[in-house]
Amino acid sequence: MRIKHFSEKQLLAMSWWRPENPLSTKTALICDGAVRSGKTLCMGLGFVLWAFWQFQDADFAFCGKTIRSLKRNLMGTLLPALQEEGFSCIYRETENLLRIRYEEGENRFYLFGGKDEGSAALIQGITLSGVFLDETALMPRSFVEQALARCSVDGSRFWFNCNPEYPQHWFYQEWIRKAEEKNVLYLHFTMEDNPSLSPEIKERYEKLYSGPFYRRFILGEWAETRGLVYPFMKKEDFCQPVSSCRHYRISCDYGTVNPSSFGVWGEKDGVWYRVCEYYYDSRKEGSSRTDEEHYRGLEELLEREGIKEVECIVVDPSAASFIETILRHGRFRVLPAKNQVLDGIRQVSVALKEGRIRICRNCVDSIREFGLYRWAQGTTGDAPVKENDHAMDDIRYFVTTLLPMEEDMGAPVLSVERGG
Repeated sequence: MRIKHFSEKQLLAMSWWRPENPLSTKTALICDGAVRSGKTLCMGLGFVLWAFWQFQDADFAFCGKTIRSLKRNLMGTLLPALQEEGFSCIYRETENLLRIRYEEGENRFYLFGGKDEGSAALIQGITLSGVFLDETALMPRSFVEQALARCSVDGSRFWFNCNPEYPQHWFYQEWIRKAEEKNVLYLHFTMEDNPSLSPEIKERYEKLYSGPFYRRFILGEWAETRGLVYPFMKKEDFCQPVSSCRHYRISCDYGTVNPSSFGVWGEKDGVWYRVCEYYYDSRKEGSSRTDEEHYRGLEELLEREGIKEVECIVVDPSAASFIETILRHGRFRVLPAKNQVLDGIRQVSVALKEGRIRICRNCVDSIREFGLYRWAQGTTGDAPVKENDHAMDDIRYFVTTLLPMEEDMGAPVLSVERGG
């Protein structure tokens, strides 16, 4: 389906580079602001259109936190839109190379992931005519600066897209606050800038977030984190215990000096319930437990609850000795937990608000921690206080590793060449 209507701000993000536009002397574009504001698609279209207007037979880069997230966030909507406008798009998977043709012209767009400090090495050596950085604030500074350094062709430009983070973030301080000094066009987006969103969808997204996530993802502010991590969780949000679930899974946050927290989750009618938990605090109890004793405690919990079949256990990969204990018994399949704290907290918040996970009232240690888990103050980034966080961590492991997330749904429409 062709896109029939863009807002003025979306059109500007697509066309600022055109010679007749007084803003065409800018050397870069930054678009930040709310989720679902339409900035990513219009920037992607503008980047490709500019590339074909300015260059032929040239190399460009699309960069995201990971190549997978780049395909999901950008390519799934950008490529069908380009194809409907007459562009031919072929993706060479073995090279992470997207070849785009229009009439007799062709340009090459390489895909790079900037997930950690080591990622900067991946983009070294290539010469680029332009770079599009998606989720810029989530990528390490070293990777972003290396990508910019690759743009040594005359006339090359930078395109930055991001959702806000904390106000001390290097990208906010060095690029957004210095946009005029760096000759950058800065556009701030809200959901009102996306005419394709219905009032019902806007209302839905506004209900998904609270606290700093609301200020960042809905209002589009570079906001501090403060107060409770899950301020929306009230007494009435915890449900009565449930039984007769169809599937069971377990999430583990293992500790020796610190508490160990294991949550047992059961699925019923499409909702995952934390039906019971094992929580052992050696300081409170006055003695430590061995790996075998923790494992035995988990099996005793399952026996009391009458749970015989468990699909898998997710464990923090740093708990190597406990993972080895589980595997040695041969009963459970073990998966390593994804342990990105801030993104995990956001995913837990959304899952709780959408009702995809629920906490039963017999899980008293989880409920206690929900009332105590707070953001740290005086830090240079987002971080919760490392106290009262053990059930919070194992809940996060469950959501990020075992719960199917909306962010993982959908695949980009690509023509794929798998050969060399």
